[in-house]
Amino acid sequence: MRTITFIGNGTMGLSIAQGLKGKYHIEVVGRNMENLNGFEKALGQKINKFLIDDFDMSQKTIVLCVKPSNVEEVSKKLQGKADLLISVLAGVPVKTLKKHFKPKSVVRSMPNLAASIAKSMTTLTGDEKGKDEAMVILNAVGSTLWLESEKEIDIATALAGSGPAYLALIAEALADGAVKQGLGREDAMFVMKGLFTGFSELIQEVHPALLKDNVMSPGGTTAAGYAALEDGNVRASCINAIEQAYEKAKSLST
Repeated sequence: MRTITFIGNGTMGLSIAQGLKGKYHIEVVGRNMENLNGFEKALGQKINKFLIDDFDMSQKTIVLCVKPSNVEEVSKKLQGKADLLISVLAGVPVKTLKKHFKPKSVVRSMPNLAASIAKSMTTLTGDEKGKDEAMVILNAVGSTLWLESEKEIDIATALAGSGPAYLALIAEALADGAVKQGLGREDAMFVMKGLFTGFSELIQEVHPALLKDNVMSPGGTTAAGYAALEDGNVRASCINAIEQAYEKAKSLST
């Protein structure tokens, strides 16, 4: 099996590693051994662990999972030039990654937390030289889409990268609404989970507008609830959430 090297041992790195374990040898580079041991325990399998100071990236495929604000600091601690650097850092442009890490090729990617169950929606862009390998690696943790510009990946970051948080808010709110009307919390959560499971399959095949129309009978319960969502500007709030997240991603690149 090929070896994948993670630089950074946070939540996103762990999610991707969960999806890759059994398919690749995994090694992780971090600031202290205690955190690396915690990563290994959470992953549930033995990994090669290295402290970051003077780690040699030469001829390696690197998945960079550090905080965007730490790029310059981290790069100064590393040695050598990676064959391929795959970044999962929101807003950090290819030119910045090349400046600090000097790899042979760079691919920016934006997976989401569903990578841990091999269901991530990951967008990528960057050097064509690294495209095929990066897509093979990230296809192992879900679906991938190659985009032609960094503007597009910043927009996609706002949608797919941040999207699980938005959907989690909606899921929690819907369950809270059922509890408010008298359904038990455990039952409300069970029903909400079943709703999302079925919807995730339907949305693969049916346009959202058609799904809505198929459920909404004239004068029915769905129409009443849907009108309440429109009164609450839910549609506008979702559109604004993408805009604000995109603007934040752009600000990180400056």
